[in-house]
Amino acid sequence: MPQAAGRPAAGPRPSGFWVVGAVLVLLMLSSSVPSALYVLYQQRWGLSAGVVTVVFAVYAVTVLAGLLLFGSLSDTLGRRPVLGAGLVLAIVSMGLFAGAGGLGLLLAARAVQGLAVGLATGAMGAALLELSPRSRPALGAQVNSAGPTVGIGLGGLGAGLLVQYAPAPTVLSYLLLVVAFAVTLVGVVRMGESAPGAGGRFRVVPHRIRVPAAVRRRFAVLVLTVVAVWTVGGFYLSLGPHLALSLLHTTNYLAGGATVALLAGSATCAQLLLGRTEPLRTAVLGLLGLLAGLALVLLALGLGSAPVFLVATAVLGSGWGAAFLGSFRAISTLAEPEHRGELTAAVYVFAYLAMSVPAVLAGLLTNIHGLQRTSVGFMAAVAAVCALALFTTLRLAARTRAEGSTL
Repeated sequence: MPQAAGRPAAGPRPSGFWVVGAVLVLLMLSSSVPSALYVLYQQRWGLSAGVVTVVFAVYAVTVLAGLLLFGSLSDTLGRRPVLGAGLVLAIVSMGLFAGAGGLGLLLAARAVQGLAVGLATGAMGAALLELSPRSRPALGAQVNSAGPTVGIGLGGLGAGLLVQYAPAPTVLSYLLLVVAFAVTLVGVVRMGESAPGAGGRFRVVPHRIRVPAAVRRRFAVLVLTVVAVWTVGGFYLSLGPHLALSLLHTTNYLAGGATVALLAGSATCAQLLLGRTEPLRTAVLGLLGLLAGLALVLLALGLGSAPVFLVATAVLGSGWGAAFLGSFRAISTLAEPEHRGELTAAVYVFAYLAMSVPAVLAGLLTNIHGLQRTSVGFMAAVAAVCALALFTTLRLAARTRAEGSTL
């Protein structure tokens, strides 16, 4: 008997859903582990803040390359083989990280890691929407938005602990991830396929990520929130640990990782609390939280206050999580099933551009103006983007209510 479109060909739906969720968390966790180690790399190898942000940007650029080459590949080839290939590349990148003794291998490891994430991103996003439990159809969008923050938080905190208290942290962190990726790869091999058009031929053809003309206006409004969210994320993941160590007046590496974990943990809590709230309302609440958090960060920098900085990071994280959840859930309703992987990839193209380009600029400006002055200017600029996103989202919400539709 043929399978219904959008359902896995074999295996129980719940198990496949949670396997993909675990892949998402682990990939994001592995991407944040180097962030907690950047301070250590910088001290050992004499790297400048600009070089650190370039290392971070290499990851984001190769994620984009993977998205542009393979963003919709899982719509034809299938979610399972694309996820499997992504995990194999992730394991290779962990091996490169573990063997890195200088900048060259670190850049290579970051590049392979970015390609792994870019390859898997569209497949993960689409599979989570398709494999959502029937009793909780919104869970896929929730895991899509909460998974990255959970992974980033765990990666920052775990790597910080290993750096401070474990032997050989620049090796042990990555070997533990090799084991975790190997376990999830077994789960992916055994899960059922969920893509409606799976079974097509494998072709690597560079293409542009397309957004259907009928939804481009709404997509543009919603993706502005994604840009604001991940600009903040890129700054914290590249320079946040350095800023934390400076304001907290400590040399304990755990403090840097804990700052990333506080941002991501607050984001996850906000997403859990607002999981059943209407998407556009969630996005608006998140943008208000981002603006409040950015104002508090500026206050903390002005006062040189560590307690205010920690509160600001928690508020900023809450806004980050809510804004991404609301915008992602609203965007996920715009795509037809056969284009779901492509639209999901389009979201992450904007997300990773927002993560990389501003972070590199901030790193280069830090070399000239110092970390604190650069941080003040950066936060003020992001606040302007958040204000614009809030204005356009409120207009979209009003227009949606007037039309009697939901989003």
